[in-house]
Amino acid sequence: MLRKGIFILLLFLTVAAHGQKRTPNSSQNNGVISNMQHLSAQQLFDTANYYLDKHCTDTALIFYNFFINKPVKNADVEHQKKMVEAYNKSAVIYYHLCDFRSAYEYLIRALFLGEEFNYHLYEPKIYTNIGNIYYRFNQYDIAKIYYSKALHSCQDTATIVILLNNLGTVEVENRNLDSASFYLEKSLQISKRNEKINLHTLLNTMAWVYQNKELYDSAFYYYKWSLEEARENEKIEKQAEILSNISKLYFDVNKTDSALFYINLSNNIAEKSHFLSIIAENYLTLSKIEEAKGRHKSALVHYKKYALLNDSIFKAENFGDINQLQRLYEVSKTNKQIEQLVVEQQMKEQQIRYQNIIQFIILCILLLVSVVLAYIYLQKRNLSKAYKKLFEKNIQIIELQDHSTKREPEKYKKSPLTDEMQEELLERILTLMEDNSIVCDPEFSLDKLAELVQSNHTYVSQVINTALKKNFRSFLNSYRIQEAQQLFSELDIAKYTIESVAYKVGFKSPSAFRSTFKETTGVSPNYYLNALREGKTTA
Repeated sequence: MLRKGIFILLLFLTVAAHGQKRTPNSSQNNGVISNMQHLSAQQLFDTANYYLDKHCTDTALIFYNFFINKPVKNADVEHQKKMVEAYNKSAVIYYHLCDFRSAYEYLIRALFLGEEFNYHLYEPKIYTNIGNIYYRFNQYDIAKIYYSKALHSCQDTATIVILLNNLGTVEVENRNLDSASFYLEKSLQISKRNEKINLHTLLNTMAWVYQNKELYDSAFYYYKWSLEEARENEKIEKQAEILSNISKLYFDVNKTDSALFYINLSNNIAEKSHFLSIIAENYLTLSKIEEAKGRHKSALVHYKKYALLNDSIFKAENFGDINQLQRLYEVSKTNKQIEQLVVEQQMKEQQIRYQNIIQFIILCILLLVSVVLAYIYLQKRNLSKAYKKLFEKNIQIIELQDHSTKREPEKYKKSPLTDEMQEELLERILTLMEDNSIVCDPEFSLDKLAELVQSNHTYVSQVINTALKKNFRSFLNSYRIQEAQQLFSELDIAKYTIESVAYKVGFKSPSAFRSTFKETTGVSPNYYLNALREGKTTA
């Protein structure tokens, strides 16, 4: 007990000597950090928690990482449990710093470690934080899945209140206001029975519901109540968020001066604590306020700041990285399940007598050889059928094209385009279509093509229909499918998935890509890709 008291006193004196929150680049802070690297794992964990409670998130993050990287025996289960918590809390810090990729990576590590040591008590908090990341990227349906998954196994009252609130928030985003009210009312009942846990967050969401219902008096009431609770509990970020929401509400009721007053209060807190997402939203609100006051130049300046900050926080690459991490987690989880099944099977086999084991092994070898031979035979036969179907499909296309060249559509007989004009326009079109960056743009359209070749919608459509015997969509898709085949045929085909190629060549959904690919080539992209992989392996 005396040793723990001395340790806490040391922390207190350290913080007192170095003032309030410092950045990791501070020379004083570096001195504190270097002096504490000798601490035990438990002391590092306690130190990280101490700085987190004091809102020194940068220092807390460093100590969590010291703790995570501290060598420890695998048999120390309690340490492993704290590791899960350290990963989760580090992820929360990264989340508030808007480093969503790092946050997601740490949450996945927490899930892995929890599953490895059968520590499932902390999973609801991890799933909640994963849901929060998807919510930030407007993936509300995915966020709802994780919130519901967390709620299903959650036993912590405070987390249950937050989860019900988050489900209500998702329903507001999906415009299901009655469903949102149901979740929030249920959450409010639990909060009141448990010393008003997370009441400030819940009241803020309820105010938002009333704002969406245009019940502005009720919205003002709940926002101000929420602000009082946030101040009482010293929730700095929530105060900035609520003030921002009050500003938006005043703007909705055409009280721009009051809106400007509250947005400035919000910005004072957000800029001081570096709450980037709140700052971005405030720039957008300021832009609307300035526009309403007729100050268009000032509105444009604020909007540019919003767009720049918002793009840096929620750029598409971050979300792509998150999706990739999720896929890697699912694959690794499946592999672990397979490994576990293999171990169980081996344990069962050890119970069989020695003679039966030998017979079983021989039988398995024979069966495996038969399966491999059958698999090779079926794959080659299927590949042969696929190439045959592809050849027949191409022959049909050629026959249809030859047949269609014999007659010109009736509607183009009165067109002012001469043959020379059509040939010239066709040459410009075909030249332009060689540019993959244009063809694979998801927003590329007939009107865009007409603009780029300096013609009009009707003439471009006529040339494609008469000269190529295709409509614009089929014409465009043929180029996109060619580009997809090129990507599939590259040497390192393992780096491509069907979904990534679909988006890369301009399709807006993998399902549209699959149907178009099969219609064009005669085989599905799955089969085509597998055939290529087999061909490269056997080569």
